[in-house]
Amino acid sequence: MACKVPEVSSLVEEAQEVFQETYGEAAEVAAVAPGRVNIIGEHTDYNDGFVFPMALPLVTVVVGRQVEGGRCRVTTTSPAADKPLQVEFAAPSSSAPLKPGSPSWANYIKGVVANFPGGTSGFDAVVATSVPLGGGLSSSASLEVATYTFLEALAGTPAASLKEKALACQKAEHDFANMPCGIMDQFISTMGKKGNALLIDCRSLESTLVPLDNPDITLVITNSNVRHTLSGTEYPTRRKQCAEAAATLGKKSLRDATLKDLEAHKDSLSEEVYRRARHAISEITRTEEAVEVLRQGDYTTFGKMMTASHHSLRDDYEVSCPELDELVEAALDVEGVFGSRMTGGGFGGCTVSLMKVGSVDAFIMHTTQFYSGSPTFYVCAPAEGAHHYKL
Repeated sequence: MACKVPEVSSLVEEAQEVFQETYGEAAEVAAVAPGRVNIIGEHTDYNDGFVFPMALPLVTVVVGRQVEGGRCRVTTTSPAADKPLQVEFAAPSSSAPLKPGSPSWANYIKGVVANFPGGTSGFDAVVATSVPLGGGLSSSASLEVATYTFLEALAGTPAASLKEKALACQKAEHDFANMPCGIMDQFISTMGKKGNALLIDCRSLESTLVPLDNPDITLVITNSNVRHTLSGTEYPTRRKQCAEAAATLGKKSLRDATLKDLEAHKDSLSEEVYRRARHAISEITRTEEAVEVLRQGDYTTFGKMMTASHHSLRDDYEVSCPELDELVEAALDVEGVFGSRMTGGGFGGCTVSLMKVGSVDAFIMHTTQFYSGSPTFYVCAPAEGAHHYKL
């Protein structure tokens, strides 16, 4: 059976209760930001390519109030977060800038506070989330964008354009979580619209809403419950390998390269770097073509492109894992499933599968029987991006 996605109102209520218990007063403002699933276009964002995510009904909420004295206190309700579950730090100043530290979940918040335009004074806050931590559904960007939206609410006015907001949250992750992520996660969490996925050109930072609202078609996210972490060497190494390939090909980025260019320089690249580049180049083209196919309502071809994306990530980019491969194999056994792929950074996390609504029950039953682990399922339609929530 698919997991029931908590209503935003219930998450806000949970956070309000914890806030009252922890700080002895009622929260005055609340902010919401979604996680995301990337439907196709993986590890293309830092290659100036295209990505195609949608915002999820799985969200992070931040409730709180402004306080005097420049003291910031934050409590998380997530039992999966590293301890302690409450932190306190001083609002940054020119003489005492914020620095990352422990626990790691607080660094995403500190990074946003440090990058919030015009600065911020003290506050008390509680964070609650329905986005699985380590599931590849961008719990980090959801937390960053929710924090930024919360700070906007405290300030009483939007602090920046949506694009500047996303970029500030990306910088927070770069500087405070030491994660050189692309722009996709922060963009979709900020700019998502209900009933639409978002095609993002990661070079120009232009984005285009693409309707994804056929009532007979749905996406199912399957969490392998193998927790992934990308703060180690895997992600930075692949990013460096792509940069190395682009330099060898004489290109600004792999966005500018073709597979013909790559073949012409194959002897100048190691086998591993060659395969990394082959994934990035083919995935950029595949994503652009897949969106056009989707606009035409050709779900069969779109699904085949999703599956081809997974195979490229598995074989050339080597960011899949046996559990994700099992889940994709199980999905493709089910009639009415158009395609399936790993989603997110890899090494665990989730798959995303496109299917007919009438195939969902059979898909869940077959996957549960086939998969060696204990999967969880979310049937999701595109949701709204970050917003303030009226208490």
